[in-house]
Amino acid sequence: MNLKHTDATRDQLAVVSQSGPTVTFFDARTHEPLRVLEVPSQPHELCFDADRRLLYCAGTYVSGYYHAHQGRARDISVIDVDTHEIVGTIDTAPDHAPHGLGLDPGRSRLYVSVEATEDEPGGVIVYDTRTHERVARIPVMADGPHWFAITPDGRRGYSTNKEAGFVSVVDLERDEFTGRIAVPGSEGLDVSRDGRYVYVAAPKGDFGTRPAAAPGIRVIDTATDEIVRTLPTDGVVFPVHTAATGAVLVGELRMAAQVPGGGAMGTQDNGVLTVYAPDTLEVAGQVEVGRFPLTITSSPDGSVGYVSNVMSSTVTVVDLTLMRVITTLEVGRAGEAGAHGLAYIPAAR
Repeated sequence: MNLKHTDATRDQLAVVSQSGPTVTFFDARTHEPLRVLEVPSQPHELCFDADRRLLYCAGTYVSGYYHAHQGRARDISVIDVDTHEIVGTIDTAPDHAPHGLGLDPGRSRLYVSVEATEDEPGGVIVYDTRTHERVARIPVMADGPHWFAITPDGRRGYSTNKEAGFVSVVDLERDEFTGRIAVPGSEGLDVSRDGRYVYVAAPKGDFGTRPAAAPGIRVIDTATDEIVRTLPTDGVVFPVHTAATGAVLVGELRMAAQVPGGGAMGTQDNGVLTVYAPDTLEVAGQVEVGRFPLTITSSPDGSVGYVSNVMSSTVTVVDLTLMRVITTLEVGRAGEAGAHGLAYIPAAR
């Protein structure tokens, strides 16, 4: 479905629909839908390369979810953000199930986390963004790496690993696995703007069972790779994002079923966006969002937050200064899973 083409003169928000399977482009100022682009099955996350004005979209499964799918996909769609067309495809073979995406524009590198194969543990594939050629594969010594984040200097990377009891640390100058940080299963993560800390959501989301540990955000000091603080949360957290202001944004699940650990997949109530203040990491505010918040991003100045809610297939747009909802964007879907990955795309300058 084509709504309207846009050009490079306006800021855009790109939103994945996992079951669409689509990427929808919205005007980031007016929230007007601009284009719905069909992509290969089960898209998950997005990553924007501002230097080349290209958007990378990871296709993870043929259908289904992690540990409940009908085959792993292996394509990264390359999308021109000004024409809203797919202009290329990166085939991750012999690897499969790409999840997290990270970009180092200074070294022209794209990082893609992939699940384990029969011969290799899960890892991170390194691509040259100028040629899209594969440069290296870094093992993370876990089966299911998902989110991946790099320090601002591009020297180190951190991977969350779902059920594995650690976060993986990799040296991005040598393309080597260097260590484990003990964490009881993990979901989203991000690095502070100054590179001093990594914020990790733990434990992983279990549905209908008691969590492995009290939910919260583990704060890791990157100088020592040790947990120095835990920010407690009421619910299990999936997405974590650091805004340009230094604020830390996390998406908490709220469960409808009153059982230990919450109900089964799809029984969630509306979730909560919790914002932690820069420096102090004290709670600065909370806003109700849609069902099952899964990805968070923000505007370049950190004034507006965007939370994708996979079970309601919406994006909650939040004024992070006033801590109030600006609007809610509807994202089309063909199945149960809807809005997933997000990318803010500034206009060409």
